[in-house]
Amino acid sequence: MNNKIRELILEMMHYSNSSHIGSCLSIVDILYVLYFKIMNVDSKDVNKINRDKFILSKGHGSAALYATLAEKGFFEKEYLKKYYIDDGVLPGHLDMQAVPGIESSAGSLGHGLSIGLGMALANRMDNNKGHIYVLLGDGECNEGSVWEAIMLASTLTVTNLTAIIDYNKLQSLGRTNEIIDQKNIAKRWEAFGWDVCEVDGHNLDELESVFKAKVNGPKVVIAHTVKGKGISFMENKLEWHYKSPNSQQYSSALEELRGK
Repeated sequence: MNNKIRELILEMMHYSNSSHIGSCLSIVDILYVLYFKIMNVDSKDVNKINRDKFILSKGHGSAALYATLAEKGFFEKEYLKKYYIDDGVLPGHLDMQAVPGIESSAGSLGHGLSIGLGMALANRMDNNKGHIYVLLGDGECNEGSVWEAIMLASTLTVTNLTAIIDYNKLQSLGRTNEIIDQKNIAKRWEAFGWDVCEVDGHNLDELESVFKAKVNGPKVVIAHTVKGKGISFMENKLEWHYKSPNSQQYSSALEELRGK
């Protein structure tokens, strides 16, 4: 099913002639495991009180979340044809009013973890068992507001919050470690009081296991991923941060995803 989600993303990007396909493809396996193996969500009861909530802080990866929600049955797949086009209903950056299942709008980077922390604290006060998951980009972790939330979460010993870092090592203008060095990113989160796990972000079993593991405070999963994962000519290529596939590239990518 994760490759089916990739196909949907590819179609959306090709027909809308929009960008960020590499950033979407790197998080597909994380979204698949969360929505189909881990999270307590119900597409027939989207406002269920004790549901888990997911926030895509890197809101430019919206196509990946839209495709996952459609595959999970939150809305008809026909809506995906209205992505990022004039008079469409699915904006390029997330809008929580657009379709069911989106817990928070996102676009400007650096806000998702603070929003998620607020939700986690509210759940704790209400004795609500729902868990909060927040997915951030690795480049997004350059934002100072992210670190304010990191400090507060550990200070308050929040146990119902999991941050996930899409550590694909590329951001809009270059390699993340060349812009602000993040090779010690695990030690940084650990120093701020978080329980840190590092996994292969495309290994479904590893992801499921680490999400299920119990901890005594806030947890961060550093998921080592590949930008453009699943389409060989896009993988680990900076140009696919902003580029959309032309007709020839679309056909070639579709054949690869379908194993032809």
